[in-house]
Amino acid sequence: MLRKAEIDRIEATLEEMFPDAFCELIHRNPFELVVAVALSAQATDVLVNQVTPGLFAAYPDPASLAAAPVEEIEDKIKRLGLYRNKAKNIKALAAQLLAQHDGEVPMERAGLEALPGVGRKTANVVLSVAFDVPAFAVDTHVERVSKRLGICRWKDNVTQVEATLMRRFKRERWSKLHHQFIFFGRYHCKAQRPNCEACPLLDMCREGKKRTKGLATP
Repeated sequence: MLRKAEIDRIEATLEEMFPDAFCELIHRNPFELVVAVALSAQATDVLVNQVTPGLFAAYPDPASLAAAPVEEIEDKIKRLGLYRNKAKNIKALAAQLLAQHDGEVPMERAGLEALPGVGRKTANVVLSVAFDVPAFAVDTHVERVSKRLGICRWKDNVTQVEATLMRRFKRERWSKLHHQFIFFGRYHCKAQRPNCEACPLLDMCREGKKRTKGLATP
């Protein structure tokens, strides 16, 4: 387990590298955000941002999306993987917002996770970004970075990763750190070609030490 000094170093490094990290999914309100995050499963934010302007122009609110034929929704998002299933989910999501929440996105976890196509990660993003509720959403970038740096164990599942991150970092930092972990993983510590040689955390990175064949400082 990393010492507190090492955790503090990671936090300070991410703050120095990505002080302005933010949610890159383009949205104007909580409804657009929850739909965009639901669409982002197994898709890049860049691709989602290319699809959602046309989707939201056609269906700007839950009522119009819930009333739309699923085939038309599919056509709007067909560039995304799993688009047929996602079209069914966001249509059902919109219908449930109307039926159970007066067309508003719920501000509590239970209501969010009950929506079709919304899991814990999506709920965490919406709580954090839309409603300023501290949360630490774990996507592939967050999971990869936290395991490479030794914050979490290789065998940990996403629930265990989230619990560890929430335990090791202060609650008021969760939301910002979530985006900083994503930026670090997306633009620096990439899955296939991480920039190990230029990484300020190389000496404490298990993956980096393997990739640089022991060149890191012990």
